[in-house]
Amino acid sequence: MSETKFSIRVTKPTTATRRGTTFVRRDHLKRTRPIKALVKKHKRSLGRDVLGRISVRHRGGGAKRLYRVISTLGQCGTGPFKVIWLEYDPNRSAHIALIKNKAGRQFYILAAADTKPGHELEYGRGASINASNRLPVGQIPTGIEVHGLNLTPQGPIRVARAAGNKATIMAHEGNFTLIKLPSGEVRRFDKRCEASIGALSNEAHNTVRLGKVGRRRHMGVRPTVRGKAMYPAAHPHGGGEGNTSIGMKAPKTPWGKRTMGVKTRRRQDRGGFILKQRSKKRRTR
Repeated sequence: MSETKFSIRVTKPTTATRRGTTFVRRDHLKRTRPIKALVKKHKRSLGRDVLGRISVRHRGGGAKRLYRVISTLGQCGTGPFKVIWLEYDPNRSAHIALIKNKAGRQFYILAAADTKPGHELEYGRGASINASNRLPVGQIPTGIEVHGLNLTPQGPIRVARAAGNKATIMAHEGNFTLIKLPSGEVRRFDKRCEASIGALSNEAHNTVRLGKVGRRRHMGVRPTVRGKAMYPAAHPHGGGEGNTSIGMKAPKTPWGKRTMGVKTRRRQDRGGFILKQRSKKRRTR
């Protein structure tokens, strides 16, 4: 059996809703309030603009939460860093780790899958290839899985930040390192860019079955109405008698723009960093 199967808890089918509902096991996580100095208030916009009008549909409500300030090992002072415990973070899919630096200050970082309480983490060129250690990508051997990459040296983390995500070091060429990203894209990174060792924690996140709409509402997601169920003035798919088709060549948004088969990536690769495009997702019927 896989480790993912052991990390999922299946509920007893006492009702139709509970049948097949699953949860991620959190037995290894610390059940405690977050460290007060490492959180701040998080006022969500709930899909509305500065005038209070809905700008993003299907958002609103949800459980209140405090925002945990996440750092990288490069921002945590002098190492080595000791992992105190692992925590659940309601603002992200991956788990986080509370660490302590040499001076005793505490920080939150993204936790790799193999990170355990009591581990000592290292940062910099001389760091060993162990889970959650952070070092320049030019110093990481090929074939190693990493997460939390920055696109530019000293820049913020942009790549491989979600639960179970991992990128793979493919090769080193001159001043660049070739890395395969979670999307399948192969991209060149400056060797001074940094990455953390290992795949991110909570790899079973994508296998969870919510089971009921209430869990989705707690996440801040409001109900979605089909466009074909609306009247013609409200949506391009609307109108018709009974359960009719959308009546056009391709699905559209309420504002008339196509939603399938249209490229949405605006940024151009002016520096030639992308060597292989990400793979297209196939539609499943």
